[in-house]
Amino acid sequence: MPLPTLELAEPGPFRPHPPHRFPHPSGRARGRRSKAHRWERRYVAGLVAVDALVAVVATAAAWMARLSTPASSGRLVLSLLLPVLWVAALAICRAYDTRFLFVGPEEYHRTLMAGLALTSAVAVISYGAALDVARGYVALALPGVLLLDLLCRYVMRKWVHRRRVKSARFMQRVMAVGYERPIAMLARELHRHRYHGMRIVGACLPPHRPYRERIEDIDVPVYGRFGDVVEAVEEAGADTVAVLSCPELDGTELRRLAWQLEESNVDLVVAPALMDVAGPRTTIRPVDGLPLVHVDHPRLSGGRRIAKELFDRASAGLALLLLAPLLIVIGVAIRLSSQGPALFRQTRVGKNGETFTVLKFRSMYVDAEARLTELRAVNEKDGVLFKMREDPRVTRLGRWLRRYSLDELPQLFNVLAGQMSLVGPRPPLPSEVAQYAGDVNRRLVVKPGLTGLWQVSGRSDLSWEESVRIDLRYVENWSLALDAMILWRTVFAVVRSQGAY
Repeated sequence: MPLPTLELAEPGPFRPHPPHRFPHPSGRARGRRSKAHRWERRYVAGLVAVDALVAVVATAAAWMARLSTPASSGRLVLSLLLPVLWVAALAICRAYDTRFLFVGPEEYHRTLMAGLALTSAVAVISYGAALDVARGYVALALPGVLLLDLLCRYVMRKWVHRRRVKSARFMQRVMAVGYERPIAMLARELHRHRYHGMRIVGACLPPHRPYRERIEDIDVPVYGRFGDVVEAVEEAGADTVAVLSCPELDGTELRRLAWQLEESNVDLVVAPALMDVAGPRTTIRPVDGLPLVHVDHPRLSGGRRIAKELFDRASAGLALLLLAPLLIVIGVAIRLSSQGPALFRQTRVGKNGETFTVLKFRSMYVDAEARLTELRAVNEKDGVLFKMREDPRVTRLGRWLRRYSLDELPQLFNVLAGQMSLVGPRPPLPSEVAQYAGDVNRRLVVKPGLTGLWQVSGRSDLSWEESVRIDLRYVENWSLALDAMILWRTVFAVVRSQGAY
């Protein structure tokens, strides 16, 4: 392969590869990609073994539970075949496809589909062939397999996440293709959420952009132009190409790129121009060979909103009954530890800009609002928020309450009154709303929440821009399943107390 000449003038012709970074004809880069995929194959093999073991354990437990009843031939056959049938059902439902593992709910969804399909198949076959399989045994074994397998897959996934965060293991090496700003945004997001398992190792820029060695904001080397993607992948040892939205890469160019990457076992992912829209809102609609992405409107009203309202109020009422002793103890402790009332009342902005009085346990001294002006100069946050890690206005008991979010518990009364929801954007102050501009007002089309994506994503550690983007992502992709996921993750976020101050 002839060496390209060095062009120093800007914005002159782009030099595809700096002299010290040329593709290795020996194929060492291809070997690195094979090594990168090797851990995925080992993980899938271990997952198959765990799934089979889970079926054995669930079968043994069901057998022991039905030990008092005579064993039939049908029960014996099912017990012997269940591990094989379970693994086969998971394989048919593509629960071993690596694109569905590690991140996202699709793995659990496909595992659930396999459990339902296997249960239906056993019921139909046993009825059609007149097999003597006790219904009680089936009712214990098959749900036991499904629940135990979901638990094991969750544990294995979290094990991978911890390795990715702590030691950067099990990561995909990504070659990003697009403009500098989207690449920088993607790199920061992947670095902040390393459990996704993707790390940008290089970039290819549009042909008309000035030459640069690196994208300085994120310290990512530039390997060439759009036409150099295949060589850049070989050189960087990347196993994934991420194409960000840009007009230069149309459908024809993307198809050619896919053909070029086909033989090298490199994954190709394409980021659409519409950001922060979750999968349930998007479907592919082919029109004469052209895949159009159909985007549903956000569900801001209707039956599911009524269901959310009923769930919020019923859950808040039940929680207040169960937590009443704790609320009384905290209230008494606040009154004894510092002067002032136990509850702090403040005006906040709710749905459609309507104001309401939010209730919180008082975690600051009574003169906190008067002292805010003198502390503005030492604000540690950007944008319209005010946050300090060592805020002198916070009492000793208040620091402990904030650490575990116990100061937020009185907001259950706001949820019960219909002013807030269990899950939603952070309730803003009127002074903050007055500074909103453009898209930020979109946060106000839903009720604010006692918890939300902002709380399980870092809370006060987030920048203003990140907080807004996360709140807008929730508004655009709200669902009952998402609410359940956020409530589940809130428990762990409160225990870790990350970003709570």
